[in-house]
Amino acid sequence: MIRVLLADDEAMIRAGVRTILATDPDITVVAEAVNGREAVDLAIAHRPDVVLLDIRMPVLDGLAAAVEIAAVAPSAAVAILTTFGDDEYLARALDGGAAGFLLKSGDPRELVAGVHAVAGGGAYLAPKAAARVIGQLRAGALTRATTARARTDMLTPREREVLSLLAAGLSNAQIATRLNLVEGTVKGHVSTILTRLDLANRVQAAILAHEAGLV
Repeated sequence: MIRVLLADDEAMIRAGVRTILATDPDITVVAEAVNGREAVDLAIAHRPDVVLLDIRMPVLDGLAAAVEIAAVAPSAAVAILTTFGDDEYLARALDGGAAGFLLKSGDPRELVAGVHAVAGGGAYLAPKAAARVIGQLRAGALTRATTARARTDMLTPREREVLSLLAAGLSNAQIATRLNLVEGTVKGHVSTILTRLDLANRVQAAILAHEAGLV
């Protein structure tokens, strides 16, 4: 069962998201917050698998709350849920350690898929957000590819293999199965990859892998 903490200051939005998530028997909402500060406190108290955070909330916004949750409840995967698709928000969310970026205007199936993806150790970008990221990559593809290849060359062959599968959207468990490894070993490789490449999260790792041509 995937345990979700939902944070949004609008009651109707919370009700709608809760209804969508209830269509999946493997997902349950364990707590709801109306501001970022409460979300941080509830993340500590409930230790959810996934935290869905609105961006614009009182007291503490979702982007700031994401940073604090990563520090106090590191086992919780954070996904930003917002009506705002601006590149600035996307960049700040990824820099803050968010593993997912979901749009409230998206297909409800994207919400469920996103929760499953980040809960499994993967990353998820709403299709509209992903399209913008790809467009930005293409704009400076040659320079970025050269830089990315130089960075990934410092990894071992096994680490590059793990990185390529991570970028393809596989969870730690799926990577372990594909490579005949135990999941703990894969988690160790992912942690090492993020540290050696100075990356904040799996989304940044996936982008770098695409730039380097590993996918």
